[in-house]
Amino acid sequence: MNILDLTQLHTIGYRLQDVKVTFNRDIKVDTPDVSIEAKHGEILSISRWVAEVLASEKLVDIQDTDMIVALKQALVKENVQGDFDLSTLDSDFYIKLNSYIQRLPQQDRDKVESMLNTLMRKRQGKIIRLGDSSKMTSDLAKKLSIEERALFNAIHLQSVDFNKQILGDKK
Repeated sequence: MNILDLTQLHTIGYRLQDVKVTFNRDIKVDTPDVSIEAKHGEILSISRWVAEVLASEKLVDIQDTDMIVALKQALVKENVQGDFDLSTLDSDFYIKLNSYIQRLPQQDRDKVESMLNTLMRKRQGKIIRLGDSSKMTSDLAKKLSIEERALFNAIHLQSVDFNKQILGDKK
């Protein structure tokens, strides 16, 4: 399974999770798959994908983790680590962040994407060095997002193949 397929699969799982929402008006939705009845100001947990649809119509406000704060914290933690040490990210960190970014106004989105690119470049450099020099350990796997684990494994396999091409099976 390639990185894109893996990310899409985990994104689907993320969007199926419940999230708390505050209703901006009285609403009654009744379909074969979804049934919601809520009053203005009421707080309920509903599937994230339903919340996103309702939020796009300004019917609810999603009560979610402020991913901008999480991104800033991740960037600070990553800067503190050495060249071969990674800070820990939730396995679905980028999925959560991308979902959050989609709901931001374009002006804010550009700023957040710039911070995200900085974090990704820093972590990608470390993952490339680690993937080239060692196997995945359980400790390292806990620190990586889903996408980063797939990147690490791809780099490691390519590095092993390259070494075999040059050195044969001597190593």
